[in-house]
Amino acid sequence: MKGQWVEIEFDCLPLRSVSRLDAPLDASPAYEQFVQRVKAAMKKHGTHNTYYLHRCTCVFHLTNATNRGEIAFEFEGTALTGQEDRKTRSVDLTVKLLRETCGWLSQPIVDFFAESVQHAVLVEFDRYIEAGDLSKTEARMQKLAEENELGQGFVGMYL
Repeated sequence: MKGQWVEIEFDCLPLRSVSRLDAPLDASPAYEQFVQRVKAAMKKHGTHNTYYLHRCTCVFHLTNATNRGEIAFEFEGTALTGQEDRKTRSVDLTVKLLRETCGWLSQPIVDFFAESVQHAVLVEFDRYIEAGDLSKTEARMQKLAEENELGQGFVGMYL
């Protein structure tokens, strides 16, 4: 049987696209907390070549049975790419055990797989980049370079 050993799902927010850093007045407490986490990521990593991953899951399948041998995590955090948005340099994630169907699971194993989430996301985000439209990224980079030349080094606040 051939299939995916690791299932990863995430929503991706390019931090350069964030134009507001405040939550709407009628926002739910959960959304307000999300906005605070995004702001913290922006403060820590900046906005250029930085992506906020949210609503994320990573599922490891240790057996070929659907009801036994599954370890699922939820995670959230940033993925940072190189200057040309072609390769993931690093990830900074908060990872939590979501569910498991392993009667033999112990804390050291949970810790090992929680760290493995970080490595799996590095691989998956590279696949995400490859599946995207690199020509749009290249056009954006060219436009920024032209604006930088015309503005004598000042690119502007609203990238």
